[in-house]
Amino acid sequence: MQLSFIRVGWRTLWRDLRAGELRLLIVAVTLAVAALTSVGFFADRLQGGLQRDALQLLGGDAVVVSDNPTPAAFADRARALGLATATTLGFPTMGRADDAQGGASRLVALKSVEPGYPLRGQVRTAQAPGQAGEATPDIPAPGEAWVDAPVLESLGLAMGDRLWLGDAALRIGRIITLEPDRGGGFMSFAPRVMVNAADLPASGLVQPASRLTYRLAVAGEPAAVRQFTTWAEAEVHRPGVHGVRLESLESGRPEMRQTLERAQNFLSLVALLAALLSAVAVALAARGFANDHLDAAALLRVLGQSQRSIAGSYIVEFALIGLFASGLGVLLGFAVHHVFVLLLAGLVETALPAASLWPVAFGLGMGLTLLFAFGLPPVLQLAQVPPLRVIRRDLGGLKPASLAVLGVGVAGFAALLLAVSSDLQLGLIAVGGFAGAVALFAGLAWGAVALLRRSVNEATAPRWLVLATRQISARPVYAVVQVSSLAVGLLALVLLVLLRTDLISSWQRATPADAPNRFVINVMPDQADAFQQTLRDAGVRQYDWYPMIRGRLVAINGRDVAVDDYAEDRAKRLVDREFNLSNAAEAPAHNTIVAGRWTAGAAGEVSVEDGIAKTLGLKLGDTLRFDVGGVQSEARITSLREVDWGSLRANFFVMYTSASMPPEMPVTYLAAYRAPDVWPPRGAAAPGSSAPEGAAAPAGAAGAAGAAGASFDNALVRAFPNITNVDMSATLAQVQNVLGQVVRAVEFLFGFTLAAGLVVLFAAVTATREERAREYAIMRAVGAQARLLRQVQRAELAGVGLLAGFLASSVAVAVGWALARFVFDFTWTAQLWVPLAGAGAGAVLALAAGWWGMRDILRRPVMQTLRRAAE
Repeated sequence: MQLSFIRVGWRTLWRDLRAGELRLLIVAVTLAVAALTSVGFFADRLQGGLQRDALQLLGGDAVVVSDNPTPAAFADRARALGLATATTLGFPTMGRADDAQGGASRLVALKSVEPGYPLRGQVRTAQAPGQAGEATPDIPAPGEAWVDAPVLESLGLAMGDRLWLGDAALRIGRIITLEPDRGGGFMSFAPRVMVNAADLPASGLVQPASRLTYRLAVAGEPAAVRQFTTWAEAEVHRPGVHGVRLESLESGRPEMRQTLERAQNFLSLVALLAALLSAVAVALAARGFANDHLDAAALLRVLGQSQRSIAGSYIVEFALIGLFASGLGVLLGFAVHHVFVLLLAGLVETALPAASLWPVAFGLGMGLTLLFAFGLPPVLQLAQVPPLRVIRRDLGGLKPASLAVLGVGVAGFAALLLAVSSDLQLGLIAVGGFAGAVALFAGLAWGAVALLRRSVNEATAPRWLVLATRQISARPVYAVVQVSSLAVGLLALVLLVLLRTDLISSWQRATPADAPNRFVINVMPDQADAFQQTLRDAGVRQYDWYPMIRGRLVAINGRDVAVDDYAEDRAKRLVDREFNLSNAAEAPAHNTIVAGRWTAGAAGEVSVEDGIAKTLGLKLGDTLRFDVGGVQSEARITSLREVDWGSLRANFFVMYTSASMPPEMPVTYLAAYRAPDVWPPRGAAAPGSSAPEGAAAPAGAAGAAGAAGASFDNALVRAFPNITNVDMSATLAQVQNVLGQVVRAVEFLFGFTLAAGLVVLFAAVTATREERAREYAIMRAVGAQARLLRQVQRAELAGVGLLAGFLASSVAVAVGWALARFVFDFTWTAQLWVPLAGAGAGAVLALAAGWWGMRDILRRPVMQTLRRAAE
């Protein structure tokens, strides 16, 4: 009897669905596709939004960015090509209220604009906070400032009030609701203040050490823009041109995407792990499915079905199942990606466009590839089952898949995973790391099984332990698969927990309680004595005080430095920017000399931070030449310092070992200190302030300290209006908030990985379901009680889970230590309870999966099991 393989495949599909034999395959494929497409939809919409808003985010068709006034050649070239130009200048500074209104101050992001701004997009403003913004072609009029709404709230100001910026007082005219070229919200730690370029000189804020960013935007005909960008790209790489870079639609602004790309990388990594675990689950479930269908395949052969027809019917069945499970996974992934958008709210400022069809096509392709690569090879062996199996059950058993078939499937699946990863290196680490972890766990599990077999003394051990040991030892391959599968899933879970708790907590503990929380820059030399006296009067006894000199590295050992001399991106950026240099007679107490010697007061010598020395290939004895405001300064490296950048102390890449520098060098001063807990000091009043003695707040000690610090900040800015006072506590809180958002999104997606790990365990446990049933039936037939068999079952499952959890947690601790040592760069002490807790969690999960998968085995009548075994 010959039937169409399509009809046979359709009939077997419905039969297997009703029997529940395809549930594991469907769940595994759905989980993998949902995890991958949820990240795919998010990344697709994010990329679409960046492309849609690229020109507006740039503020033009191309932008020349520099840390000094833009060379005139760029503007001249743009005008010669008929392009419109607009220049903006931005930098952080302090804004403060009028003394009559409390004199509060806060860090703001100041931006000066000129007529014609913006060239692309529109600024939207409102007349009062809370109102909807309207597009405007104007810019702030002279004497007027446009501000973000938080400026009014934090300074206690209203529309029309005066805002002091340095020595200039400007009237607040409008509220900024949209600034097209501002960039990602996660980069803006301070609210915006926009002023007319004509008002900037009167403020006195542009100082030699100011961190200025000049942006020359151009816009016009596409052909002219292309000519300009081609010329500008060559110009910025010309010898002698430093600190200038070009941003265009093609190059983008990588600093705006950095945090989102990191979030996407984390999410992609977790999604890849879920897909890899699902591949193991599919392989195990498919092998169990094929094992259950051996007799049915033999009967089809007896009835006259050809091998080609049988193979075709199973291909049809798996194709339909793959389409259904993949479609279900795509729908689930589409729903989940909306959760990512909510969890990462604030990192994405604008509304994202609708997703394209690419994630849908990719999800369907991934699901089918997963099923055909790992699920179909054992099932296709059913076509080779001999008809004689209907009377001889020992014939036609499953064989290991050929290396060729398995290799092609694994290669195809790995290629798709590399394609979905947002970063080739990330994909290689994920796929290669997964393979390495599986091999490690498999080897350790095999050794543990062999050790268990030798360590249990059958003469003295309890009967249930003896029987459980025999059960595990009788199927060492399955035991290794179970332990390895669960261990990989638990490894990811434990590592995420460690990253979320221990490592972050250790990073927070690395910052001492008395660490500086204020950094002040732009203190002029004639203000130095008065500024330090103000700190001492406020009770600040310990503070870092260093000169700060802006200089560019122009030569090493007499050879001019060029960006093209270095292949590493960080090295290129370092030589293309100005350094913050300093000098001191003594080495900073919070720096450690790791090579050479610091000679106090020596002229012509410098100490270099060890990390930058490695990046730039510097060594002791090398001679460095810096250009400091047109003054050439040359010095020899005599020591290398190890700097803890997380200490919140004043640190520098390069420090002269001299107590003083030539007078022609432009110098400002930097101070780092902890704001006073009480201000004004007890028994004194703040200069020019009517604040009560010992200002406090009702919110306890922390609130009082915060209010005192803010009060002192305000007094300091009133006394020294040109300084920039950075409150690092607010900045770190912002960074931690961003980190928390990313971690919550990763934790949410990790649910898929955990579910995939449970499916793997469930598939591994149920793969030997019938063998276990027969063994238990035989033991019950010879007198074993159900209670003893339950003890054996629990002991076996708990043992597998304990071993998997212990191995996973131990490896996670090692990986966590490596991350702390080599990535986060702080000391982290492994907690001894982590492997024990991981072992306990593994045992619980294994018991739960085993109970659910084999709960009816012990309730099945013995005769029924033995008859099925004899059929």
